[in-house]
Amino acid sequence: MAETTQAPPPPSRLTYDYVTRTIARTLGNPTRGYFLLLGAAVGLLALGIITLLFLIRYGLGLAGYSHPVYWAVFITCFVFWVGIAHSGTLISAILFLFRSGWRTAVYRTAEAMTVFAVMTAGLFPLIHIGRQWYFYWLIPYPNERGLWPNFKSPLIWDEFAIGTYFTVSTVFLIMGLIPDIAAVRDLATGWRKKLYAITALGWTGANEQWRHYTRGYLYLAALATPLVLSVHSVVSWDFAMAIVPGWHATLFAPYFVAGAIYSGCGMVITLLTPIRKLFQLEEVITVHHFENLAKLCLLTGSIVSFSYLTENFVAWFSGNPAERAAFWYRAFGPYWWASWTMNICNGLLPWLLWSKRVRTNITALFVISIFVNIGMWFERYVIIVVSLAGEPYTTWTNAVYNPTWADWGIMAGSFGWFFMWFLLFVKNFPAVAISEVKEVLAAPMRQKARAGVQHT
Repeated sequence: MAETTQAPPPPSRLTYDYVTRTIARTLGNPTRGYFLLLGAAVGLLALGIITLLFLIRYGLGLAGYSHPVYWAVFITCFVFWVGIAHSGTLISAILFLFRSGWRTAVYRTAEAMTVFAVMTAGLFPLIHIGRQWYFYWLIPYPNERGLWPNFKSPLIWDEFAIGTYFTVSTVFLIMGLIPDIAAVRDLATGWRKKLYAITALGWTGANEQWRHYTRGYLYLAALATPLVLSVHSVVSWDFAMAIVPGWHATLFAPYFVAGAIYSGCGMVITLLTPIRKLFQLEEVITVHHFENLAKLCLLTGSIVSFSYLTENFVAWFSGNPAERAAFWYRAFGPYWWASWTMNICNGLLPWLLWSKRVRTNITALFVISIFVNIGMWFERYVIIVVSLAGEPYTTWTNAVYNPTWADWGIMAGSFGWFFMWFLLFVKNFPAVAISEVKEVLAAPMRQKARAGVQHT
């Protein structure tokens, strides 16, 4: 019988109680940094509301539309925000089905981002139609006369896509919140305790409740998974069903889905970085989680880069002069700056993620994620505006579209709307899934055994 002289490993601080109290602490009194971020978001939203009031009063002429570019910044932002929403379902549903343990610390942020991004995207078809008081023309309600809604219109397809995605994503978010709300309910006081008592829906953590919960969550994840592929495929058909050169391509459905997940993963990194620092969650959201998100960005960014090459190759190999002219116009026409911004941010920057040093450097990932979202916005701008402005079938209608202050004001307002709701959410509800983080921790007895001093 001999004693080992090697010191035992220190016990992990991530115990069940530590996880609950650390995440519950984020719901306490707001810090100055939080108020600064929330104030900036509300300021941007106020700018957007003022701009919208001007558009309602004076019409869409303020938005700088010029023939033939009548799908411009508003539709660009619509596609951008729908894309941002997609990684939430990927991380929360698909990775749940594959039992990826690392998703537990980040998927709540991704799910909340999904819901608020869909809420933001749903505003743009209403802004785009100009007369918002006729919004009910977009609702697919039964109509005996067949006048409105027009089911051949892409706007109606978008309403189906947004409505379905928003419903399932919201139910998925609320369902995952129930056990966590019950956990913080027992630590809260005052009005928060009353709020959590109502929203916990009587959750006690009984075995029967967990049995029904896990089954329901599994079925809902299986239902939500096809939405990742179907919703943005529908959005891509808004363009692919037209005969505009640069749009009419079978590549668009997988191309848009990959780009959506790419931009969404970039936005998750953008959101997690300040939240992790602001709420002191460094031990819960670790470098390992950021590295895995970076790997997802690398995978989807590589697919997007390949899609760019495929688009250009098909345009050249087809021998179609209209397709060739459209892609030449993108690269060397008046909008060359937008096209090359797209190519650099989406085609070249992802290659930096092959380096493990970059993937494990949170500051570098934060900077790259911002450029990813800039590049993906410009991708939608190039697809929509540049394709319409340089349409070679009717060269006499070509015009250089110049966005106005109204376009930028509405776009800024959309970012303010999104960040305002997100910041309010993370301060009033658990930003990290308490129950699922506990599931991937080592069992308490096993931790205690590892912390033993004597080994024989």
